[in-house]
Amino acid sequence: MDTHLLLIITLLVALALAFDFMNGFHDAANSIATIVSTQVLSPQMAVIWAAFFNFVAFLVFDHKVAATIGKGTIHPDIVDNAVVFGALAGALTWNIITWWFGIPSSSSHALVGGLAGAAVAKTGSFSALIGSGFIKTAGAIVLSPLLGMVLAIILSVIVTWFCVRSTPVSVDMRFRKLQFVSAALYSLGHGGNDAQKTMGIILLLLVSNHVVPADAGLPLWVVLSCQVAMGLGTLFGGWRIVKTMGMGITKLKPMGGFCAETSGAITLFLATSLGIPVSTTHTITGAIVGVGASRRMSAVRWGLAGRIVWAWVLTIPCSALVSALCWKLGTVILP
Repeated sequence: MDTHLLLIITLLVALALAFDFMNGFHDAANSIATIVSTQVLSPQMAVIWAAFFNFVAFLVFDHKVAATIGKGTIHPDIVDNAVVFGALAGALTWNIITWWFGIPSSSSHALVGGLAGAAVAKTGSFSALIGSGFIKTAGAIVLSPLLGMVLAIILSVIVTWFCVRSTPVSVDMRFRKLQFVSAALYSLGHGGNDAQKTMGIILLLLVSNHVVPADAGLPLWVVLSCQVAMGLGTLFGGWRIVKTMGMGITKLKPMGGFCAETSGAITLFLATSLGIPVSTTHTITGAIVGVGASRRMSAVRWGLAGRIVWAWVLTIPCSALVSALCWKLGTVILP
């Protein structure tokens, strides 16, 4: 490998890790919003707690999500450095825009949209997409928040029934302790699903440049660097989206926070085990809405929830459009 190509690959890996860092930064709210809004932990301690479990997630999960992103979304034979650059730059740009305005959009679907936009821009055809993988990911846009919401409603009803004879003070104290467990589980699910998406992109880059064989597994340095980037991003995560997620949709108490985090964690564990790259943002939002709806429908600020849904709908097409433009730039500056 010549020095120039090695430099290009190194810069693209750095860009992928920057996206991974921004993913953690952008999605820190998903891991800590509930435990912060219930005042179980301060924001500073909450991000440390979440970042640790984000990092150790590679010890828990197989890399099926990375395989879906790396080999199951767009046809690998059309991938080159410009496509990788377009996908990452487009997704990163969309993440920065939505973070700046405090919109809890999906980093996962920004990346999927980025891949699709760059691939279609290169080939001029939607045949560049692998239908089964793209449909599986698109279907998860609808199913993951719905599953999170349904599980949260069911769990809230069950927990309320078990605590019906307990005093509010004792319930509050009990679930303050349990939220440490539920927040840890949710952060494990977040780190397990989201960090693997960047692993898949880096693997795609390495395969397209013949650094590793097409049937190669993930190198350990890729796994560790992605988990570290995700954890550091969460550690420095933004407060803008925390306020939207944890305080804007509905008012949460420790019992509600526990139910939302546990329901979200179950959804993420299930999706990751099936290799489905779901949105942690969608999942926890659905769970928070479910907790509010289990009390009464008016407990949910449906206007804000509706604006969040519009952000979800626009994420894939907007990030795809930005990525197509970035791909064009990449054809000029990259070999």
